[in-house]
Amino acid sequence: MSSPDPTSNPSEAQRFAPTRWSVVLAAGGNSAAGTREALEKLCQNYWPPLHAYIRRQGFSLHDAQDLTQDFFTWLLESDHLRVADPERGKFRSFLLIRLKHFLLNERKKTRAQKRGGGRLNLSLEADLAEGDGREPSTSELTPDQAFDLRWALTVLDRSVARLRQEYADASRSELFEALKGAPFSGNGGPSYAETAATLGLTESAVKSAVHRLRQRHRQLLREEILETVATPAEVDAELRYLISVIGR
Repeated sequence: MSSPDPTSNPSEAQRFAPTRWSVVLAAGGNSAAGTREALEKLCQNYWPPLHAYIRRQGFSLHDAQDLTQDFFTWLLESDHLRVADPERGKFRSFLLIRLKHFLLNERKKTRAQKRGGGRLNLSLEADLAEGDGREPSTSELTPDQAFDLRWALTVLDRSVARLRQEYADASRSELFEALKGAPFSGNGGPSYAETAATLGLTESAVKSAVHRLRQRHRQLLREEILETVATPAEVDAELRYLISVIGR
């Protein structure tokens, strides 16, 4: 019996499940079941872009880590979600506005807590916030541009990680590693004929496999974006914006 196809379509129930951000918005800051979990997951995913924004404001590495952690603690323990506007429901926009407000308040007072004391532990490694070498130097980006770029790269990384895991679960990791250059590296990877020879497949089979991989990656990328908007109607605009940010 052949291995399951990792690029098969998700079920209708999965496709139209409520997004994490819509769950948080609906709760309006209440401690409803699943609300805090949904918000904490969103916050974990947004650590890198928020940290990048703070760093571009001129804070040192350690101060930026502290401020990012303090911001999440403040957000999760406050009732700011009660004033979130569903009509302007992009989570990244909501977070950035709140972060700017938080930093303004922080500049007006002396930091009283020692590093690490009294903070909510989001179980995030510091090196995640520093990026992976794809982020341009400080002089090339404004704080808002740094936030947007880190957001785009983080969403892209999560979608690729999910795709890699799907292939691993289907015992097709070798296929994924052989094909991943085609969707993600443009024309810089090996040819279809070279890949076919490596995998022992026909060139036609490799082209079909690449097509399915690309389709599934687009689906996963849309799902990642869907988690951070209030309605499915916003996904296309966010996806276009993500592509424009990475292409700058």
